[in-house]
Amino acid sequence: FPVVEPILKKNGIPDDFKYLMVAESGLVNVVSPAKAAGYWQFMSATAKEYGLEVNKEVDERYHLKKSTEAACKYLKKRYNKFGSWAMVAASYNAGDGGVNKYIKYQKVNSYYDLAMFTETGRYVYRTLAFKLIMQNPEKYGFNYREKDLYPQIPVMEVEVDSSITDMIAFSKKYDINYKILKIFNPWLRAHQLTNKTKKKYILEIPEKGARSKEY
Repeated sequence: FPVVEPILKKNGIPDDFKYLMVAESGLVNVVSPAKAAGYWQFMSATAKEYGLEVNKEVDERYHLKKSTEAACKYLKKRYNKFGSWAMVAASYNAGDGGVNKYIKYQKVNSYYDLAMFTETGRYVYRTLAFKLIMQNPEKYGFNYREKDLYPQIPVMEVEVDSSITDMIAFSKKYDINYKILKIFNPWLRAHQLTNKTKKKYILEIPEKGARSKEY
């Protein structure tokens, strides 16, 4: 978790919350049946509330760094409300309304004392199970070699403050193809970037030396 861990630490979020992201998305930019999207599974309205841009061309729910920053804001706000990281995790799954309903009806405010909907009741334990497995995979029957893991590919940052009318031509400018551009910048959701306001975007492009290596 080389990208996520420093962001959690900077924002004062317990490191274990990286495993909540695993529970939410399996570390894949997926879309749920309810239309939650990205690694942290934000709904569109919630993403916008926490500062992410979501439209037909740009969807920062798919931007790992920015969505993690947004998740930290969300988690800190819930901690200030509930005072318990376990309850924060529960609210991430059930929503504030769902958790408040359980607390009001049962008159207890500990995650471990509340009778919740099955998915939410298992959520913290499921997240911790991912932690145990990922910290010691061999113990749980997951055997792999170092070369089986995905390496972290070095990238350079390219600042863009104008429209990109032709993504393919833009890609060729940096000696990559359109596919690689979209893999490294999954938050770009269209074939063009309309930027009438001259907003600054940072695109990640694999460094030239990295492109010649086999990964």
